[in-house]
Amino acid sequence: MNKLNPLASIEESVAQFARDRDWDQFHTPKNLILAATAEMGELAEVLQWKSDEEVASFLKSDEGKNKLSEEVADVVIYLIRLCQKSEISLVNAISDKLLVNSKKYPIDLSRGNSKKYSERSND
Repeated sequence: MNKLNPLASIEESVAQFARDRDWDQFHTPKNLILAATAEMGELAEVLQWKSDEEVASFLKSDEGKNKLSEEVADVVIYLIRLCQKSEISLVNAISDKLLVNSKKYPIDLSRGNSKKYSERSND
């Protein structure tokens, strides 16, 4: 594993996994978005219908952590593949979006406030 950039190692492992199985032919942006969406549904299902208290308890258990971890990994793997197949740098996309969000949600207006930037009054 690349100790200086563990994400690069993960990205290469994900790409190699697909290459080894000759899945590149199926990994179109549309198919990857649909697969990520399906996996996001499975992620939501892990906590669906549980109260906040039940969620907190479930996520303290090994079973809960493992199930959530598996579903998060599935979503992220598809997003990594989507970036690879679309020639998008995941790290740059995240960095760029954080910069955009920091302007939309300045600390002084956003701290402790859950309102979307477009819903805030300009007082």
